Amino acid sequence: MCGIFGIRGHGDAAAIVQLGLYSLQHRGQESAGIVAVDETGAARARRTMGLVSEGFSEQDMAALPGSLAIGHTRYSTAGSSSIDNAQPVLARSRGGHISLAHNGNLTNATELRNELEAQGSIFASTMDSEVLVHRIARSNATTPAGRLADALEGVDGAYCLLVVMGDTMLVARDPRGWRPLVIGRLGDAVVVASESCALDIVGATYERDVEPGEIVTFDGQGMHSHGRTNGKELRRCVFEYVYFARPDSFIWGGSVDRARRSLGRQLAIEQPAPTAELVFSVPDSANSAALGYAEESGLPLELALIRNHYVGRTFIHPNQSGRDAKVRVKYNAVREVLDGKSVVMVDDSIVRGTTTRGLVAMVRGAGAREVHMRVSSAPITGPCYYGIDTPSREDLIAANLSIEQIAAHIGVDSLGYLSLDGMLRAVPGGPSGFCHACFSGDYPTPPPSDPNKLRFGCGC
Repeated sequence: MCGIFGIRGHGDAAAIVQLGLYSLQHRGQESAGIVAVDETGAARARRTMGLVSEGFSEQDMAALPGSLAIGHTRYSTAGSSSIDNAQPVLARSRGGHISLAHNGNLTNATELRNELEAQGSIFASTMDSEVLVHRIARSNATTPAGRLADALEGVDGAYCLLVVMGDTMLVARDPRGWRPLVIGRLGDAVVVASESCALDIVGATYERDVEPGEIVTFDGQGMHSHGRTNGKELRRCVFEYVYFARPDSFIWGGSVDRARRSLGRQLAIEQPAPTAELVFSVPDSANSAALGYAEESGLPLELALIRNHYVGRTFIHPNQSGRDAKVRVKYNAVREVLDGKSVVMVDDSIVRGTTTRGLVAMVRGAGAREVHMRVSSAPITGPCYYGIDTPSREDLIAANLSIEQIAAHIGVDSLGYLSLDGMLRAVPGGPSGFCHACFSGDYPTPPPSDPNKLRFGCGC
């Protein structure tokens, strides 16, 4: 999962992109980058490891002039954590510069890369995103939209793309529509972002979503849609509503906050806790679900866990040791709320169980008499090949233990998950049109021929 942001037609484009990337930091914390194109057509890049706030000095931004710029925050589903894999990619070709930022995962990246290498292509990174750059460069189409369409022919998997060729900015979304991508306006400038919250921070107004299978170009003649690729069943990632997207965003026409409240209310209906005296969330991604649970159950909502906001999201840390360390410094329990109480602890998901087990021990250490764990999604039992770092069943606690065994492992008095049907009914536009493969095993595409080799993958 990554964040992408682009703007065309603003005199201070790179600064606007930097600001937009702050609102997309939750989608990736491993690296960040900006590519800007000036009035002469020269493209310049600044890419850095770490957070947006850590990587761009005043001198860096001054060295990125121009009215067109795109940016990226990276969460690696795969590949090494190195500057070589930071985005946006910037390459030179016979047709001029090509810059690309990608959110998603290409499930047939291995085959596409092998084919290109057999034809003499030399890769500079271990990202599947670079496959698309080579395919764009090889296209004989006469327009930027044609070159991008050629590059996407035969590509499968999840992608939202921001591409720059010359002074043309292009966006594309895969035919199944896995990830969100929105278009907005800032005065005379056009803005594209992974989520609407990034439009809000720069003062842009939402105009519309990029449709599944659509390519849109932005050039001196305005905005042009180049139609949609048909024949694919809509499969939006339901986990965007559960965890990834920010609660102040609207994605696919629905409020993320309202979706999570609805998930929490349905959870309270399906998994009540009759002896509980209060509800609290694992902040921050479960806040709205806990509020919904409290509303439906009639229990008071309390602030029993305090999150250190200077520590990033543990789930998207690129390695397990980093996740373990961050759990210990990220949260603190409020003894005055918990001491002697029977409590409902609401979280949005349990992936590996690392965070949950540590938090339950912390809550018990603060004096909680009973801990009833409630999860506002179904058990995650399978890997995701479309942009989430769950590469193997061995890493997923619900794929290897029963609910009773999980409860014992994490140390709770009871454990209740939301049902798959309840989850899909609760989100806007449900229950159809969503990808739930990591919960159900219903994969829309054939799995990668070599999932471990896919680990060279995606800039996101």
